[in-house]
Amino acid sequence: MILLRKRTFLILYIAALTGCGSSANQRAANADSLLIKQQKATEISQKEREKLTRIVSDFYDTSLGNTGFNGSFLVAKGGNILFEKYAGSAHVGKKDTITSATTFHIASTSKTFTAMAVLKLMEEGKLNINDSLQKYFPGFPYQGMTIKTLLSQRSGLPNYGYYLEKINWDKKVKISNADVLATLLQYKPDLQYQPNRRFNYCNTNFVLLALIIEKVSGKTYADYLQQTFFSPLQMNHTKVFNWNDSASVTPSYMWNGTQEAFTHLDLTYGDKNIYSTVTDLLKWDLALYDTLLFKQSTLDSAFRPYSFEKPGIHNYGLGWRMYTLPNDKKIIYHNGWWHGNNSTFYRVVTDSITIIILGNKFNRNIYRVKPLIQALTPLRFSYDNEEH
Repeated sequence: MILLRKRTFLILYIAALTGCGSSANQRAANADSLLIKQQKATEISQKEREKLTRIVSDFYDTSLGNTGFNGSFLVAKGGNILFEKYAGSAHVGKKDTITSATTFHIASTSKTFTAMAVLKLMEEGKLNINDSLQKYFPGFPYQGMTIKTLLSQRSGLPNYGYYLEKINWDKKVKISNADVLATLLQYKPDLQYQPNRRFNYCNTNFVLLALIIEKVSGKTYADYLQQTFFSPLQMNHTKVFNWNDSASVTPSYMWNGTQEAFTHLDLTYGDKNIYSTVTDLLKWDLALYDTLLFKQSTLDSAFRPYSFEKPGIHNYGLGWRMYTLPNDKKIIYHNGWWHGNNSTFYRVVTDSITIIILGNKFNRNIYRVKPLIQALTPLRFSYDNEEH
């Protein structure tokens, strides 16, 4: 368990990182040495802590603990960890007990890192989110798409997992991000919708964003995230998957305990393929409360809703799902589901509540956290279908 008894903020020596004349090696070394400083937060009383902890403990017992949950669970308020629980084994049926260091595939929750990496490059003046995709992908066959339409899931592109079936992709060959781009250029699969006409959740968008990150930064996606986020935030158990990790990463399982196999879709990144822990993700959460890592205008743009064709409280920002509630209140979140891996990462910003659940044995209850939010906060909202 990490010692986060006080809310954590980041002191980032950006000048050292981006100083003129510094070599790539120097910049990488500076990135690794960025300091994290803990500052005093608003303390919560012992009475409040006990009340909130009891609520969370009861939720865990009734909603997860008796459902075969296999994974990690953490709830915090203002950086104060209220409840932290590890259940089951990394390899189901074996004795490698899950601990705070056990990493899980966070599936589509990875999109939050991809999106914020793009926005970081925007802040550095290396791209404009209104840039046309033809600027980065010469010959791209679809007009009217921008980086922003990818981030906000409004491009209208088809999901690569589906259109590859139509072109009879050889499933013995693992597809790469470059292959996704190449098949779009070659086969020009039909769009789901015309660009920017409506929200259409699509993994292809974030595969392309990862390629843009690499093209603009001159680094691999994994190296850029490591140097920009993971190392500075001391997210020591977080990394981007590559095939060399396939024998060592935490495997995933169906609900009945049958291990899921890797498939031809397991090498693409940007849309998924980050492994992390609940305590590392809490560091990521805390970094997004302050303006030392991002400008406030950047955070505001990331957490702003962009799709209004369909009425309701569900919406999508730039790489973040959200509930838009009365009185300008929002719940910022992203779920994930890949093979047997489930992830939930909720940020109830107005109440500084963070809920993180990671599992590697499919369990739909991982997504059913709205009753917990309503028990911990004054917020009330409807129980419509969860989206992943």
